[in-house]
Amino acid sequence: MVVREFEGKNEKEAIDRAIEELGLDRNEIDFEIVEAKRPGILFRGGKVKIRVHMSEESEEEEQVPDGEEGSASRRGAPGASDSVFEAKMVEYTRKLLALMGFEAEVTVNFREEKRIGLDIEADGSAILIGKQGKTLEALQFIVNLAAGRMGGETTRIVLDTEDYRSRRERSLVRMANQVAEQVRRNHDSQLLEALNPFERRLIHTALARHGDIETVSEGDGLYKRIRVIWRGR
Repeated sequence: MVVREFEGKNEKEAIDRAIEELGLDRNEIDFEIVEAKRPGILFRGGKVKIRVHMSEESEEEEQVPDGEEGSASRRGAPGASDSVFEAKMVEYTRKLLALMGFEAEVTVNFREEKRIGLDIEADGSAILIGKQGKTLEALQFIVNLAAGRMGGETTRIVLDTEDYRSRRERSLVRMANQVAEQVRRNHDSQLLEALNPFERRLIHTALARHGDIETVSEGDGLYKRIRVIWRGR
Protein backbone atom coordinates (compact mmCIF):
# COMPACT_ATOMS: atom_id res chain seq x y z
CA MET A 1 0.00 0.00 0.00
CA VAL A 2 1.33 3.45 -1.00
CA VAL A 3 0.48 6.49 1.15
CA ARG A 4 0.89 10.08 -0.08
CA GLU A 5 -0.16 13.38 1.50
CA PHE A 6 -1.37 16.52 -0.28
CA GLU A 7 -2.36 19.99 0.95
CA GLY A 8 -4.65 22.71 -0.31
CA LYS A 9 -6.56 25.78 0.82
CA ASN A 10 -9.65 23.59 0.91
CA GLU A 11 -10.60 19.95 0.41
CA LYS A 12 -11.24 20.34 -3.33
CA GLU A 13 -7.86 21.95 -3.97
CA ALA A 14 -6.05 19.19 -2.05
CA ILE A 15 -7.91 16.49 -4.01
CA ASP A 16 -7.22 18.26 -7.33
CA ARG A 17 -3.50 18.35 -6.53
CA ALA A 18 -3.52 14.63 -5.71
CA ILE A 19 -5.34 13.80 -8.95
CA GLU A 20 -2.99 15.94 -11.05
CA GLU A 21 0.24 14.62 -9.52
CA LEU A 22 -0.82 10.96 -9.41
CA GLY A 23 -2.44 11.00 -12.84
CA LEU A 24 -5.54 9.22 -11.55
CA ASP A 25 -9.27 9.85 -11.79
CA ARG A 26 -11.20 11.08 -8.75
CA ASN A 27 -12.75 7.65 -8.18
CA GLU A 28 -9.41 5.84 -8.35
CA ILE A 29 -8.08 7.31 -5.12
CA ASP A 30 -9.09 6.61 -1.55
CA PHE A 31 -8.26 9.39 0.89
CA GLU A 32 -8.84 10.61 4.41
CA ILE A 33 -8.68 14.14 5.82
CA VAL A 34 -5.84 14.29 8.36
CA GLU A 35 -5.85 18.04 9.02
CA ALA A 36 -8.35 20.82 8.42
CA LYS A 37 -7.98 24.47 9.46
CA ARG A 38 -10.68 26.97 8.67
CA PRO A 39 -9.94 30.64 7.91
CA GLY A 40 -10.10 32.81 11.00
CA ILE A 41 -8.85 36.02 12.55
CA LEU A 42 -5.47 34.60 13.54
CA PHE A 43 -5.27 32.10 10.71
CA ARG A 44 -6.29 33.94 7.57
CA GLY A 45 -5.93 31.12 5.06
CA GLY A 46 -7.67 27.77 5.13
CA LYS A 47 -5.62 24.59 5.01
CA VAL A 48 -6.66 21.00 4.38
CA LYS A 49 -4.30 18.02 4.31
CA ILE A 50 -5.45 14.70 2.89
CA ARG A 51 -3.77 11.29 2.95
CA VAL A 52 -4.19 9.23 -0.21
CA HIS A 53 -4.05 5.43 -0.07
CA MET A 54 -3.20 3.54 -3.25
CA SER A 55 -2.26 0.00 -4.12
CA GLU A 56 1.21 -0.40 -5.58
CA GLU A 57 -0.46 -1.53 -8.81
CA SER A 58 -1.85 2.01 -9.20
CA GLU A 59 1.67 3.43 -9.38
CA GLU A 60 3.19 0.68 -11.50
CA GLU A 61 0.85 -0.27 -14.34
CA GLU A 62 2.25 -3.26 -16.15
CA GLN A 63 3.06 -2.46 -19.76
CA VAL A 64 1.97 -5.00 -22.37
CA PRO A 65 4.50 -5.32 -25.22
CA ASP A 66 3.23 -4.48 -28.70
CA GLY A 67 1.59 -7.40 -30.39
CA GLU A 68 0.71 -9.21 -27.16
CA GLU A 69 -2.75 -7.74 -26.62
CA GLY A 70 -4.30 -10.99 -27.78
CA SER A 71 -2.04 -13.25 -25.70
CA ALA A 72 -3.47 -16.26 -23.86
CA SER A 73 -3.08 -14.62 -20.44
CA ARG A 74 -5.14 -11.57 -21.46
CA ARG A 75 -7.85 -13.67 -23.10
CA GLY A 76 -8.14 -15.67 -19.89
CA ALA A 77 -6.75 -18.95 -21.26
CA PRO A 78 -4.14 -20.14 -18.73
CA GLY A 79 -0.67 -21.28 -19.69
CA ALA A 80 0.94 -24.37 -18.18
CA SER A 81 2.38 -22.55 -15.17
CA ASP A 82 -0.90 -20.68 -14.63
CA SER A 83 -2.84 -23.94 -14.62
CA VAL A 84 -0.50 -25.44 -12.01
CA PHE A 85 -0.88 -22.39 -9.79
CA GLU A 86 -4.68 -22.41 -10.17
CA ALA A 87 -4.80 -26.10 -9.25
CA LYS A 88 -2.71 -25.42 -6.14
CA MET A 89 -5.03 -22.61 -5.04
CA VAL A 90 -8.16 -24.66 -5.67
CA GLU A 91 -6.78 -27.54 -3.61
CA TYR A 92 -5.52 -25.26 -0.84
CA THR A 93 -8.92 -23.57 -0.54
CA ARG A 94 -10.71 -26.92 -0.51
CA LYS A 95 -8.45 -28.27 2.26
CA LEU A 96 -8.80 -25.07 4.28
CA LEU A 97 -12.58 -25.35 4.15
CA ALA A 98 -12.37 -29.05 5.08
CA LEU A 99 -10.39 -28.13 8.21
CA MET A 100 -13.23 -25.75 9.06
CA GLY A 101 -15.74 -28.57 8.72
CA PHE A 102 -17.06 -27.74 5.24
CA GLU A 103 -17.15 -30.28 2.46
CA ALA A 104 -16.90 -27.96 -0.51
CA GLU A 105 -16.34 -27.96 -4.23
CA VAL A 106 -14.00 -25.20 -5.40
CA THR A 107 -13.77 -24.18 -9.05
CA VAL A 108 -12.22 -21.35 -11.07
CA ASN A 109 -15.02 -19.02 -12.20
CA PHE A 110 -12.97 -16.26 -13.88
CA ARG A 111 -9.45 -15.35 -14.93
CA GLU A 112 -8.21 -11.81 -15.38
CA GLU A 113 -4.82 -10.17 -15.46
CA LYS A 114 -3.50 -10.45 -11.89
CA ARG A 115 -6.86 -11.79 -10.61
CA ILE A 116 -8.31 -15.29 -10.33
CA GLY A 117 -11.82 -15.95 -9.05
CA LEU A 118 -12.63 -19.11 -7.11
CA ASP A 119 -16.23 -20.16 -6.54
CA ILE A 120 -17.17 -22.22 -3.48
CA GLU A 121 -20.12 -24.60 -3.45
CA ALA A 122 -20.90 -25.88 0.05
CA ASP A 123 -23.72 -26.36 2.50
CA GLY A 124 -23.89 -23.53 4.99
CA SER A 125 -22.74 -20.82 2.59
CA ALA A 126 -24.32 -18.18 4.84
CA ILE A 127 -21.83 -19.15 7.56
CA LEU A 128 -18.96 -18.89 5.09
CA ILE A 129 -20.10 -15.43 4.06
CA GLY A 130 -20.60 -14.13 7.58
CA LYS A 131 -22.00 -10.76 8.62
CA GLN A 132 -21.49 -8.24 5.78
CA GLY A 133 -19.19 -10.76 4.11
CA LYS A 134 -16.44 -10.45 6.71
CA THR A 135 -15.92 -14.22 7.13
CA LEU A 136 -15.52 -14.57 3.37
CA GLU A 137 -13.09 -11.65 3.38
CA ALA A 138 -11.06 -13.31 6.17
CA LEU A 139 -10.91 -16.56 4.20
CA GLN A 140 -9.87 -14.65 1.12
CA PHE A 141 -7.09 -12.96 3.10
CA ILE A 142 -5.73 -16.33 4.24
CA VAL A 143 -5.89 -17.77 0.72
CA ASN A 144 -4.03 -14.75 -0.67
CA LEU A 145 -1.29 -15.19 1.93
CA ALA A 146 -0.93 -18.78 0.75
CA ALA A 147 -0.92 -17.63 -2.88
CA GLY A 148 2.05 -15.39 -2.14
CA ARG A 149 3.99 -18.36 -0.78
CA MET A 150 3.09 -20.45 -3.83
CA GLY A 151 4.51 -18.06 -6.39
CA GLY A 152 1.48 -15.83 -6.90
CA GLU A 153 2.83 -12.66 -5.27
CA THR A 154 1.24 -10.43 -7.92
CA THR A 155 -1.99 -12.42 -8.33
CA ARG A 156 -5.07 -11.67 -6.25
CA ILE A 157 -7.45 -14.51 -5.42
CA VAL A 158 -11.13 -13.54 -5.18
CA LEU A 159 -13.41 -15.95 -3.31
CA ASP A 160 -17.16 -16.07 -3.88
CA THR A 161 -20.08 -18.31 -2.98
CA GLU A 162 -23.75 -18.24 -3.94
CA ASP A 163 -23.00 -15.18 -6.14
CA TYR A 164 -22.61 -13.19 -2.93
CA ARG A 165 -20.28 -10.53 -4.33
CA SER A 166 -22.58 -9.57 -7.22
CA ARG A 167 -25.56 -9.41 -4.86
CA ARG A 168 -23.54 -7.34 -2.39
CA GLU A 169 -22.44 -4.92 -5.11
CA ARG A 170 -26.02 -4.37 -6.28
CA SER A 171 -27.16 -3.86 -2.70
CA LEU A 172 -24.42 -1.32 -1.96
CA VAL A 173 -25.10 0.71 -5.10
CA ARG A 174 -28.84 0.73 -4.36
CA MET A 175 -28.18 1.82 -0.76
CA ALA A 176 -25.75 4.54 -1.88
CA ASN A 177 -28.30 6.07 -4.24
CA GLN A 178 -30.97 6.00 -1.52
CA VAL A 179 -28.64 7.77 0.91
CA ALA A 180 -27.77 10.34 -1.76
CA GLU A 181 -31.47 11.15 -2.16
CA GLN A 182 -31.89 11.53 1.61
CA VAL A 183 -28.85 13.81 1.82
CA ARG A 184 -30.15 15.86 -1.11
CA ARG A 185 -33.57 16.31 0.54
CA ASN A 186 -32.10 17.22 3.93
CA HIS A 187 -29.15 19.27 2.63
CA ASP A 188 -26.78 17.55 5.06
CA SER A 189 -24.38 14.60 5.19
CA GLN A 190 -24.65 10.96 6.23
CA LEU A 191 -22.04 8.43 7.31
CA LEU A 192 -22.24 4.91 5.88
CA GLU A 193 -21.19 1.64 7.48
CA ALA A 194 -17.53 0.59 7.50
CA LEU A 195 -16.55 -0.86 4.11
CA ASN A 196 -13.47 -2.48 2.61
CA PRO A 197 -11.52 -0.67 -0.18
CA PHE A 198 -13.32 -2.43 -3.04
CA GLU A 199 -16.75 -1.63 -1.60
CA ARG A 200 -15.77 2.00 -0.99
CA ARG A 201 -14.66 2.30 -4.59
CA LEU A 202 -18.09 1.05 -5.69
CA ILE A 203 -19.79 3.78 -3.64
CA HIS A 204 -17.47 6.54 -4.90
CA THR A 205 -18.09 5.45 -8.49
CA ALA A 206 -21.85 5.06 -8.10
CA LEU A 207 -22.29 8.56 -6.65
CA ALA A 208 -19.77 10.34 -8.88
CA ARG A 209 -22.50 11.03 -11.45
CA HIS A 210 -24.47 13.07 -8.88
CA GLY A 211 -23.24 16.61 -9.45
CA ASP A 212 -24.44 17.87 -6.08
CA ILE A 213 -23.15 14.94 -4.03
CA GLU A 214 -19.62 14.34 -2.76
CA THR A 215 -18.15 11.28 -1.04
CA VAL A 216 -15.22 11.23 1.39
CA SER A 217 -13.63 8.26 3.18
CA GLU A 218 -13.14 8.70 6.93
CA GLY A 219 -11.26 6.60 9.47
CA ASP A 220 -8.13 4.47 9.63
CA GLY A 221 -7.31 0.90 8.73
CA LEU A 222 -8.66 -1.38 6.03
CA TYR A 223 -12.34 -0.80 6.85
CA LYS A 224 -13.35 2.85 6.59
CA ARG A 225 -16.65 4.70 6.46
CA ILE A 226 -17.80 6.94 3.63
CA ARG A 227 -19.46 10.27 4.33
CA VAL A 228 -22.01 11.27 1.69
CA ILE A 229 -22.19 15.07 1.55
CA TRP A 230 -24.62 17.44 -0.16
CA ARG A 231 -22.71 20.25 -1.90
CA GLY A 232 -25.54 21.82 -3.85
CA ARG A 233 -25.13 23.12 -7.37
